[in-house]
Amino acid sequence: MGILDYLIVAAYLLILIGIGIYLQKRASKSTESFFLGDKNMPWWALGASGMASNLDVSGTMIIAALIYALGVQGFFIEIRGGVVLILAFFMIFMGKWNRRAEVMTTAEWMEFRFGKGKQGEAARILAAIAQLIFAIWAITYFIQGAGIFLSEILGISPDLAAILMISLCAFYAALSGLYGVVYTEVFQGGLILFVIIYVVSHVMMNITLPESFVVSVPMGNGEFQQITQNLKDWSSFLPKWEMNIPGEYSQYNLIGLATIMYIFRSSIDGMSGSGGYMIQRFYAAKNEREVGLLSVFWIFLLSFRWPFIMSIAILGISYSQLGNVIDNPETVLPKVLMELFPVGIKGLLVAGLLAAAMSTYVAIVNSGAAYWVNDLYQRFLKPEATNKELILHSRIASVTIVILGLMSTYLFTSLNDVWGFLTMGFGVGLIVPQFIRWYWWRFNGYGYAGGTIIGMVTAITIRFFFDDIAEMPSFYLTAAITFIGSIIVSYLFPATDEADLKEFYARTRPFGFWGPVRKTFSQSFISPIQSENRRDIIATLFAVPWMLFLGITPMMVVTKQWAYALICGAVLLILSVILYFLWYKHLSKDIDEEVPSRV
Repeated sequence: MGILDYLIVAAYLLILIGIGIYLQKRASKSTESFFLGDKNMPWWALGASGMASNLDVSGTMIIAALIYALGVQGFFIEIRGGVVLILAFFMIFMGKWNRRAEVMTTAEWMEFRFGKGKQGEAARILAAIAQLIFAIWAITYFIQGAGIFLSEILGISPDLAAILMISLCAFYAALSGLYGVVYTEVFQGGLILFVIIYVVSHVMMNITLPESFVVSVPMGNGEFQQITQNLKDWSSFLPKWEMNIPGEYSQYNLIGLATIMYIFRSSIDGMSGSGGYMIQRFYAAKNEREVGLLSVFWIFLLSFRWPFIMSIAILGISYSQLGNVIDNPETVLPKVLMELFPVGIKGLLVAGLLAAAMSTYVAIVNSGAAYWVNDLYQRFLKPEATNKELILHSRIASVTIVILGLMSTYLFTSLNDVWGFLTMGFGVGLIVPQFIRWYWWRFNGYGYAGGTIIGMVTAITIRFFFDDIAEMPSFYLTAAITFIGSIIVSYLFPATDEADLKEFYARTRPFGFWGPVRKTFSQSFISPIQSENRRDIIATLFAVPWMLFLGITPMMVVTKQWAYALICGAVLLILSVILYFLWYKHLSKDIDEEVPSRV
């Protein structure tokens, strides 16, 4: 990079630090200010923040690698754990269900669902511990991505690059809480959008791929192999049933079966309402209507990710045609950035991608710290803690999560390795009991706590002691053991107290197996709930493909596959019109937001 590039990046970092310092006083008023922004932030800021937090460098590098090597089929692999589908469920019903709980964290939600007694406490403790562990390993994933990215940019070791990145992230996350997270992400989001528009425009105007080209795939032993791809097959938006890819990516060769499994996995994740750091923005929304608005705005902004990633993959292929085939697909992003863009523009692009990386880091750190402060320290260790103590612990927790995440990087060999573990292993062990809690009245706090322990132990055991088990068998095995364990433990203990169940149902109004609870309310109370539930279920069936085509359509435009683009665009338009009438017109109009008295 040139001097101008470094000056641009430095200016960006100074602005970021300035925002954190400016918001420090505002965030320090209370833990609700620190973690939820006083529930007074506008929907557009929360939506823009959500978009920025999802555009992480690590995820972008992995997806760019998959699309560079496999084409549009890489999009379907992303479904396994990304937000491609999860946000569809939050937009239609899961966001408002969570907002109705009026809590600060998912762990605090457990006492709302299972009561303030022993089973609620057990569920809350396990939820907090599980989410803290997940946050640490998520930071591990992002640290690895930052290390690879910055090492290519700055010419330093990946470890040093990662330390530089996370030190700054820890600083302003600890300083300004969710206020800092959201408003720095709004600023970063604007920069990210500029980067996306510039890169996509550049590719559309200057690059046309040949009918066949050479790419490279990892062999899993530190070596790489070049393969030839056909443009028509590479750019097809129709999921293939199988591929013939050697090496590490051979696990995706049964792509048709894998896609079905990934859709199933992401649907369970979306319906579980887990969301990780994402859920915090729904808790922070002013009301249900703004939950819906922030969701659709978030999804719309996030759709820009896909033409950007496709453009990066195309640039990588174009660079390879010059006789410089990029061996490691995970380095496509930094390689094309350093080799194909001029001074000045390069600095803006680096700053934008740093913005994407840092947005995700601080979102995870802030949400993880909330579990320690709100759900463990204040709830069980020191209920009488002053506001000053809680804010101090919030900041200490933020730094600790980052340090532990850095230490955990040595447990994994690659970005895809740690991401696969988080999404198809450890994450599965968490989302199964989280899924059951919403839809079955008989599920109790002990079932949740026991299921979470079983899920975590199973996933960790498979990953670190039976690492020869492939991704798909690992998913099914972890999910099955966790589900059976959750049900058995739940039946070993009495059901949740009826009063707690009625309170939960009256406020949240979920669908599912709630018959015994619904019978305790009058039909006049139940009827509008059932009407809302039916419409939400139908709307979700359209929202899922809508999100898929929202990602695929601009990818077809960037690849200049105009016939595919026309078909996808038409489908997207039809689905959008349907969702307008099924979902958007009914935002917050079904049921009064006040909790009705029990009947």
